[in-house]
Amino acid sequence: MQKKRKTIGLIGLLTVLALTGCGTKAQPGASAPAAGAGTQESAAASGTLSGTLNFYTSQPEEDVTKLVAAFQGKYPDVRVAPFRSGTEEVIAKVQAEKQAGKVQADLLLLADSVTFESLKRQDLLAAYQSPEAAKLPPGYADGDGAYTGTKIIATVLAVHTGKVKTVPASWKALAAPENKNAAVMPSPLYSGAAAYNIGVFTRTEGFGWDYLRSLKEGGMTVVKGNGAVLKSVASGEKSMAMVVDYLVAREKAKGSPVDLVYPSEGVPVITEPIAIVKNSPNRKLAEAFVDFVLSEEGQTLASKLGYTPLREGVPAPQGLKALKDIKVLSASPAELVEAREADKKQFTEVFGQ
Repeated sequence: MQKKRKTIGLIGLLTVLALTGCGTKAQPGASAPAAGAGTQESAAASGTLSGTLNFYTSQPEEDVTKLVAAFQGKYPDVRVAPFRSGTEEVIAKVQAEKQAGKVQADLLLLADSVTFESLKRQDLLAAYQSPEAAKLPPGYADGDGAYTGTKIIATVLAVHTGKVKTVPASWKALAAPENKNAAVMPSPLYSGAAAYNIGVFTRTEGFGWDYLRSLKEGGMTVVKGNGAVLKSVASGEKSMAMVVDYLVAREKAKGSPVDLVYPSEGVPVITEPIAIVKNSPNRKLAEAFVDFVLSEEGQTLASKLGYTPLREGVPAPQGLKALKDIKVLSASPAELVEAREADKKQFTEVFGQ
């Protein structure tokens, strides 16, 4: 009995030491971590994480598979169950589940901060200050810990090198008379990145809704998502496109006749934030996933997959610019949240979608 009491006492001491060693430092202007968030490191380090994590994302399926495999390599007793679709369709699923009484997702990794700001206003996100977020540039995490950016995805001008002899340097090329019916873009009704782009372009001097109308008049084709856009250009069906950078760089590396341009006016940038759903029964698993995505290992994986990482010290992949080298077009997040549905409605009116 005495030996049993000593064993129990030793386990208790080790537990206290583990718990006291894993506090996190909040970012400037951010709220303190939610109760229980500070125990994540000890749980992960002790190898006790197990269970099922419901993960909703808009990442391409191939990337989701590799990300989940890398995480499960670190936590083999955790089963990740992903649901993948365009950001707007994922959000529709979340809202339907909310109406039914409970959001089934534990974790969300979607296109842009505007989407997450809307979810935050609906009180659907849990606060979590990952210790790994300290290595991110200021301004890329929500001050209350509701969501955190994971990478830099710029929307660029893509061209088919066999059909475009002089690579354009301006977004205006998409509406130029000589390029009539030659361009393609993703729909903001499906793609979160496209919805963000519309919000930014229509609020940027020199563009506005007049620019969108000029695209329509120039025969711009609108397809469901960025993947379909890139396929259209790579096949030669279209000569140029408005599309996310990593898809172009990835296709170019495979030998496709495509190239990308960061137009002189600047580019809209999304950060594909990650967030934990409020009242998730698998909070510790979700926190471990967030930590992994933001860690040096997770950000290196993002770079290998062809994304520009956010974490300091992890270089951008070949063919893409680092954040410091990108001229960013942006607009007020608060305004974009308020205007998103109206923007999509007006886009539909302009393009007849």
